Amino acid sequence: MITSTPSSPVTALSAATLARFDREVAKYPSDQKQSAVMACLAIVQQEQGHVSHEAEAAIARHLDMAPIAVHEVTTFYNMYNQQAVGKYKLNVCTNLPCQLRDGGKALAHLEHKLGVSMGQTTADGLFTLQQSECLGACADSPVMLVNDRHMCSFMSNDKLDALIDGLKAAEGKA
Repeated sequence: MITSTPSSPVTALSAATLARFDREVAKYPSDQKQSAVMACLAIVQQEQGHVSHEAEAAIARHLDMAPIAVHEVTTFYNMYNQQAVGKYKLNVCTNLPCQLRDGGKALAHLEHKLGVSMGQTTADGLFTLQQSECLGACADSPVMLVNDRHMCSFMSNDKLDALIDGLKAAEGKA
């Protein structure tokens, strides 16, 4: 956990977090500890739910990196959340091959069904809808990734509806 005081947004990382960072850093030669940046970002996100600018600065200090270098990694990859997200993060591929195979239509359908625009979270905090660059499954488009782990392919409107309705039902919100 990152601790803070009113005068300083970030003063330290918890001992447990530092220990996890150090286990990742140990996997690399001592002069290349910056190579652990992605693992450290993942640890913070796992603990906090997202990676704040303050967390990026703390990681930068721990890895002897410029804060902008950490921020570049955070913003390059979709898997790092820069703000709090819903319980279910839905990334719809909108890269050109997927656009040609209805990726944009799938995103529009989800926007309508969830009542949010791309980049927003539903009022109940259950869903965050995002567009994504290539997910590497162009032939299966439209494709989406749920919580950065579960790939969904050939997502017709009926399949999208079933997915959303099923997740809501699992949460007792159907």
